[in-house]
Amino acid sequence: MPLHQTLHRLSTKVKKIISNQQQQYYRLRVPGSQTENPLNLHTDTLEEPATSTSNKSKEKEKEFRHHHNPQPLSLWSSLKLKPTTQSVSETAAVLLMGLLGMVYQGTQQLPPPQTTEDSSPSSSSSSSSSLMKSRIKLNDGRYLAYSERGVSKEKAKYKIIIVHGLGSSKEMNFLAPQELIDELGIYFLLFDRAGYGESDPDPKHTVKSEAFDIQELADQLELGSKLAGVSLVVPVVNYWWPSLPKSVIKDDYRKKLVKWSLWFANHVPALLYWWVNQKWLPSTAVLERNPMFFNDRDIEVLKTISGFPMLTQDKLREKSVFDTLRHDFMLAFGKWEFDPLDLSNPYPQNESSVHIWQGFEDKVVPVQLQRFVSGKLPWIRYHEVPDGGHLIVHYDGVCEAILKALLLGEDPVSYRPSTDKILP
Repeated sequence: MPLHQTLHRLSTKVKKIISNQQQQYYRLRVPGSQTENPLNLHTDTLEEPATSTSNKSKEKEKEFRHHHNPQPLSLWSSLKLKPTTQSVSETAAVLLMGLLGMVYQGTQQLPPPQTTEDSSPSSSSSSSSSLMKSRIKLNDGRYLAYSERGVSKEKAKYKIIIVHGLGSSKEMNFLAPQELIDELGIYFLLFDRAGYGESDPDPKHTVKSEAFDIQELADQLELGSKLAGVSLVVPVVNYWWPSLPKSVIKDDYRKKLVKWSLWFANHVPALLYWWVNQKWLPSTAVLERNPMFFNDRDIEVLKTISGFPMLTQDKLREKSVFDTLRHDFMLAFGKWEFDPLDLSNPYPQNESSVHIWQGFEDKVVPVQLQRFVSGKLPWIRYHEVPDGGHLIVHYDGVCEAILKALLLGEDPVSYRPSTDKILP
């Protein structure tokens, strides 16, 4: 049998298996059962950070000395900058978007930063200079592209770095109300992660290098040395984190799908590249209407926006795009250098906060996993959109709530998780 027919049959069988497992998975969620959610869902209790550091980790910290105050080498602890007596205008916060990042929006883009410079005959050269400065050169020689939005950096009371997810870029949108941006004085910094958009790929791409890129970007743009907080919007949960118990993931059909995808990405990338470019595979337009991945509200959102342009077959035919997405997927679900569930509270004095935002009906990153993570790390402030799917940042009021929780410490009652709701 020809190879393409074999793969086509394999694809059909895989989809049937996934569909059957998905139905079985939901049948297991019987009404009234709470056995798979033995968690403390929401608490403001803070635990003291660990004080001991292994000799091995101390040696690893010496590998990175570009900052005058070197930080530990992990995605979270590298952002755990020491509190200072600086004013709020000298702080920065971080928003990390989830697995599929944010889809592109044709309208209501975040406004460009306000400037106080007067127009002059040299405006053309100034514009060219500004364009040239939209990339920084990192210590390892790579270039990182960025975009600035909101109020000017000089006038900002709050500076927020937005980190996009899989298949997105610095051109993504964050639907924050203009009135709130002006009222709070928010400056947004968006950037293309390594290999995306106009940023160079990183041949040594790791979870730690992601944190270093953010830190070096903040340093070069002089955003300040104090981190005001972190918000993670539908963040990825890796099925192979050591502290994630099998009882939480054993019936999750997504684990097998991820496992097979990782195997193809690791061992036969050329075959995977050929496969995703076949015309008989469903287009992203079909996937965006698939209730297997998106709930009803997500599908309504996708009817009004342009979707995931990096995941189209035209884009995937570009080898550089395919390689970036493949490496990013492998990074998210591969072996990490640390276990996030062992992290200690980066803000023991409650000087800042870490938040997770999750949709209760998310079919890409299941709510059960996020509830477990927030229960394991009780210093995280966990928020849950009751009828939300994976695209909660496109729902009315959610972005405003994210900003107010992160910057003002608000705890919206409507987004508190309910123990009475039956898990999907």
